[in-house]
Formats: sequence, C-alpha cells, structure tokens
Amino acid sequence: MSTAELQALVAYESMFDNTAHAAEAIVKGLQKAGFEAHSVPVTSLASTGPFDVDLVVLDAPTHAFSLSRPATRADAVRQGAPAERAGIGAREWIATINPERFGTPLIAVFDTRVAEVRRLPLAAGLTAARLLRRRGFRLLRKPVAFLVEDTRGPLSAGEEAHAERWGQMIGDACRDELDNAA
Repeated sequence: MSTAELQALVAYESMFDNTAHAAEAIVKGLQKAGFEAHSVPVTSLASTGPFDVDLVVLDAPTHAFSLSRPATRADAVRQGAPAERAGIGAREWIATINPERFGTPLIAVFDTRVAEVRRLPLAAGLTAARLLRRRGFRLLRKPVAFLVEDTRGPLSAGEEAHAERWGQMIGDACRDELDNAA
C-alpha cells in the first residue's frame, strides 16, 4: 500500500483548547508519516459519517480521573470554557461508534492531563481504550498522555513536539500493521 493512500482521522474533545493543540500536533506527525490526516472535534462528528480511513485517533482530556461526563463539562464551562463544547464528550461519542463506521478497527488513544498529577493510575486514555475495545476497535499501542500546566492550560513545554513525534510513530505503526496484513 502506498503511503499516499493512507487516511487518518483525529477525533478530539477539548474544553480549553489544550487537547485540540495536541490533536493538531498529532496531525502534523501523521502527515510526516505519509497520511492525509485531519482533526475534528467529537461535537462535530457526533452525527456524521461513515468515513473511510485507515486509522482513527481519539484524544480526550482527563476529567476527575476519567473521560468527561456532563457534570465535569458543565464545571469546565463554569471555569470559562465555551458552552457549545459541553454538549457531547468522548465518552458519549464512543458509545455511538464502531469500526464499520470508519472502515477500520485500528485506533490509537491519548489523553491530556494536568502535569502535577501526571502519574494517574486512572485517566481518560485508559478508560477510552477499554470502552473502544468493547466496541470492536483494536488499539495499535497503549494510550499515551500529554501534559498541561493546569486545567486551563497551556500544554507543558515540549508537549506539542512530543505529540508530533507520537503522531509520526503511530502513523508508522499503522502503516506496518497494514503492510503486514496485506
């Protein structure tokens, strides 16, 4: 399979734009790995599809040690996040998707979390990975975390570059997976 044919969709939830910035960096990394890649908020993807991609990447902010819920998104709005971002989160979006909607079971997951609690035993990425496996997806690698300075951000120093490198690595892993399956 030629790399020019590879497509990736990076779906993200972001209340304060930190996760969106990480998603954009991952898109750059995927593009370096030869993918046509785009990032789209889950609020826009909730009623669209099907898609024909080779890889789905999901990113979500960690809220209360897991994926956001309506109450945690409402709390983010009280802290200044735009209200239109609180309607649907990654948790609700995952409940509506399956590999057939994307034309692939391959998925990669990452989360953002506050730097001072970087070693959380539970976080959005782990919860998302578990839920996605139940929906029939296959994770390319274990979830990874990108750090933010505090709830409102910004991303910690070096995290955008880290996200871009990870995007390229996950793109290479996807290409290898697809080549081995051919």
